[in-house]
Amino acid sequence: MSPEERANRLYDRIMQLDGEGKTDSVQFIALNMFIPQLRSMEPLDLHLRYDLGRVGVAARTADVASAQADTILRESPNHLLGLALAVRAAQFRGDEPAARDFERRLLAAERGERAKNLPEYTLHAVDIDLALADARRTVK
Repeated sequence: MSPEERANRLYDRIMQLDGEGKTDSVQFIALNMFIPQLRSMEPLDLHLRYDLGRVGVAARTADVASAQADTILRESPNHLLGLALAVRAAQFRGDEPAARDFERRLLAAERGERAKNLPEYTLHAVDIDLALADARRTVK
């Protein structure tokens, strides 16, 4: 199994456990398997940074999610996954004004970014669609 396949399987398992509300298991796998796996794959591309940030949210570590969102947006300011992650991280920190700002940026970037057809946009289309739907409900 390639390093990418291993990381993808661990990510999928973490997301499944998160959906089941098994936070202790999420934290264990994230800290002991997923993060070390990603460290062995550095430097990380934007897709892997998003995955790491999402795992940070699932593992209840806002600093990991915020750091990955910041890094993604520094490299690509309109990246849909970076913006969606920044929204989640801001909400997790309780910073609703920042979350609204990131949602506005997400809505403004949608058309141009979707036209890029990035592979990570296809792989995480559900995450993007959910973030856009939430932004449309909350941004006035």
